[in-house]
Amino acid sequence: MERVAIIGASMTQFGQREGEWITDLLAEAGIECLGDAGVDADDVDHLYVSNMASGEFEGQTGVPNALAHDLDAMPAYTQRIDQTSSSGGAGIYAAWQSVASGASDMTLLVGGEKMTHKTTGEATDVIASLTHRAEYKTGVTLPSFAGLTARHYLERFDAPRESLAKVASKNHKNGVDNPKAQFQKEVDVETILESPIIADPLRLYDFCPITDGSAALMLCPESVAKEYTDEYVVISGIDGATDTHVVHEREDPTVMGGVVESGKGAYEMSGLGPDDIDVAELHDMFTILEFLQMEGLGFAEHGEAWKLVEEGYTERDTGELPINTSGGLKSKGHPLGASGVAQAVEIYEQLMGEAGPRQVDAETGLCCNVGGFGNCVITTIMEAAQ
Repeated sequence: MERVAIIGASMTQFGQREGEWITDLLAEAGIECLGDAGVDADDVDHLYVSNMASGEFEGQTGVPNALAHDLDAMPAYTQRIDQTSSSGGAGIYAAWQSVASGASDMTLLVGGEKMTHKTTGEATDVIASLTHRAEYKTGVTLPSFAGLTARHYLERFDAPRESLAKVASKNHKNGVDNPKAQFQKEVDVETILESPIIADPLRLYDFCPITDGSAALMLCPESVAKEYTDEYVVISGIDGATDTHVVHEREDPTVMGGVVESGKGAYEMSGLGPDDIDVAELHDMFTILEFLQMEGLGFAEHGEAWKLVEEGYTERDTGELPINTSGGLKSKGHPLGASGVAQAVEIYEQLMGEAGPRQVDAETGLCCNVGGFGNCVITTIMEAAQ
């Protein structure tokens, strides 16, 4: 099986995009990605769109077909990829499979979501619909799961509340240097700890925002990549996994089985381990998730991720493993279908040396995209071509 390369990437401005709809956002990212890769639209064999809920948010379906028309990419095969908030990562896996299988020599993946025209309550209800019906009918939402898990984690592992605030503060600081981020403003730990309670003990700044945006990647076999450029990135490992749909059925609520299993598969495929990763993008929809993913992926022992954060291990400029150099979902924003794709865009730019003031020294990167509260997960490992 030939290695799969990424030869182009793009990301729109994330935030509140008034007067624009999902098809506008997808086309913007798609056009920019085609230009970045130097690929003509009619050379695209497969066109995938990662999107969770265009029907629920906008009453708009058939978005892959509309995008093929807008890009003039006919007669490319099109498909929508929905795996809730991990739709972007699932799109990467599907695009990788299309190239790795030999079915496509050029696959364009575009992820996007348009959300901000809905009220917070309406958007939260759309997202909460991914929970199991036994939980949904009781009014359970993902923020409530996050609050319950955070309280259990802090008490069980004797972790200070400030450690979660430091995750948010770090990611906001990183977002200052990301011109595409929704929030480009530092927030100190004291402000985070004094912000309104959302799901005790988590407060406003422990949660990511509701966001509009799109991101895209161009994938092809490595042999084809060399026809376009001498500098590219390869996907050396990728895997996906699921955990129980009913969260309270998990043996340990502080362990996300989907993270553990998808990470294990990605490491095995790449021949790498946690110590080989130079930079990572984790799904910090809530600050507690950064701890759980660090531990599930082997970057920290169980119950000890908070200690590494306290020590500055994950800081961009001084830490041994910079995490969420993009600003993460926390600062960059979380347009559901785009988030996993945008994670990979950040790792691509880091490995290509194109991250500007966010740049770290990296040859290997990892991104982990989580659906729901760990219900489904995709982990992707990327390496700069040698």
